[in-house]
Amino acid sequence: MSDVATELPTISLTEHDFVRLDRLAAAAARTFPRTADFLAREIARATIIESDARPPGLVRMGSTVDYRDEATGQVRTVTLVFPDEADLAAGKVSVMTPVGVALIGLSVGQSIEWRTAGGLRSLTVLKVDGACA
Repeated sequence: MSDVATELPTISLTEHDFVRLDRLAAAAARTFPRTADFLAREIARATIIESDARPPGLVRMGSTVDYRDEATGQVRTVTLVFPDEADLAAGKVSVMTPVGVALIGLSVGQSIEWRTAGGLRSLTVLKVDGACA
């Protein structure tokens, strides 16, 4: 069964994030196969932009993001980090979590829906590092 539930939004990754995330997905393939596969598919479909490009409202590694869980309406603020920096109590979410993979490369106003073991999840990006929808 695919993790993706509907048509996917367009996403962009900086060259730097692309290289690091590609390595991470390959390294995690055995330990976290489902999430690593989700990440690898997201990386493969992304538009790659120059590393020094800073499009406003784009979720990059290190971005602080406000997003809404469409099932509950709850708005959360998280910072997207690599696994070794993750700290849920501090709001730092690993890119190797389903929510982290879903957020990477999205822009303000975009939504994504995907399947989890518990059913469908959907989120919408509301704000990224000060850029509001």
